[in-house]
Amino acid sequence: MNNSFVAIDFETATFSRNSACAVGIVTVENGIITDRYYTLIKPPNNEYFDKCIAVHGIRPADTRNALTFEEVFPELLSRLKGKIIVAHNEQFDRSVMKACVNELNQILTPLDLDSHWECTLKIYRKKGYKPCRLSDCCKALGIELDHHQALSDAEACAKLYLRK
Repeated sequence: MNNSFVAIDFETATFSRNSACAVGIVTVENGIITDRYYTLIKPPNNEYFDKCIAVHGIRPADTRNALTFEEVFPELLSRLKGKIIVAHNEQFDRSVMKACVNELNQILTPLDLDSHWECTLKIYRKKGYKPCRLSDCCKALGIELDHHQALSDAEACAKLYLRK
């Protein structure tokens, strides 16, 4: 079992995958959380859908002066490069990362976004957890969660992965 990894969670401003408005990253080394990173991200045109705001509570006023994904990307790259990346429903978070990176016309190879990902949703589904949403898994295991707050979601995902 690999106990060194990063857990990541994105929130999006619209239903478009390239609309990241927040990211949380938790670094785990040898089974211990060693770092937490969170930032708001200004999505394209600072556009939001009401349904997305209702989920995570982030509004255009919150990101009006935030860094863009392009400005945040070097920090994300330094935190993720060469690491196993864990997410709850990794398909979503990986697709957000890919869409945002593609908007920049960046080469994806530095992050190797097609491998090195683990999915706690799939892991816990195989273990028989039903339902298997992040909030349900955390409730079942007594893991504290402020759901849809990116850093809290990433930390909860890290704790789930450590208990797999």
